[in-house]
Amino acid sequence: MKLKGCGTALVTPFKGDFSVDYEAFRKLVKRQLEQNIHFLGPLGTTGETPCLTKDEKFKIIELVIEVNNGRVPIICGAGSNNTADVIKNIKEFSKFEIDGFLIVTPYYNKPTQEGLIRHFTAIADASDKPIIMYNVPGRTSVNMTAETCLRLAEHQNIVATKEASSNYAQISEIIKNAPEGFNVLSGNDDETLSLCVTGATGVVSVASNIAPLYMSEYLNFILTGDFAKARELHHKLFPLFKNCFIESNPIPVKAGLAHLGFIENILRPPLYASTKQTYDIMAKTINQLGIKE
Repeated sequence: MKLKGCGTALVTPFKGDFSVDYEAFRKLVKRQLEQNIHFLGPLGTTGETPCLTKDEKFKIIELVIEVNNGRVPIICGAGSNNTADVIKNIKEFSKFEIDGFLIVTPYYNKPTQEGLIRHFTAIADASDKPIIMYNVPGRTSVNMTAETCLRLAEHQNIVATKEASSNYAQISEIIKNAPEGFNVLSGNDDETLSLCVTGATGVVSVASNIAPLYMSEYLNFILTGDFAKARELHHKLFPLFKNCFIESNPIPVKAGLAHLGFIENILRPPLYASTKQTYDIMAKTINQLGIKE
């Protein structure tokens, strides 16, 4: 599987009683597809997955598959800080027609590099679908080094890494030395252009929840080598990239989607709705981009 373009790390909408708003979620997925997003990423941390029940996760996967109807790849989050739990998640999710699993490095445990190798190897050995690793040390307190990533890239079932370390030298080394067929995806919207110029093939995006049409166009320009237009869109979208992280993700992006009228501005504890200041910043950013639907 070769992942290219912009994939959206989908939010999970909630109602006032904190139940999942499946109808709002259906509309969000439909909007993503109508605005030409390249692949979909349900059940990532942007979707507040640690606070979802197993039944809710199953319903979300089923809904994404139904709305997508085979149009774009679906990369489902299945990570945990317990290797056995990840393998269990994969086995349970594998009954659905999804295309691969996004697996975050274990959080809180702070495994060594050898621990990361054993973790991802065990998962890849147990999966009948491709594995995309996810390195985000700012959320997990562990960084997967380039050497570790490249060792794991030799596994036939590990096909890509989502890199959110913001360590350009590290990511560049991975891109340069990766085996044929192994893809690197940006895990930060604001680093997408620089990483793709270096050789990354796309982004798993938070901002595309709000601006899927802009983001799909942006990645199309990048991947076709039209860097003049890509630079123009990069600078235009940069305030959105930045402001999506002025509070913990997905607080700002949910505020933005609420401003657009797509969801209620509700998160499950321990996360809570944005401050008024954040809401106003997101509203202003979206209005300046002219996004209405």
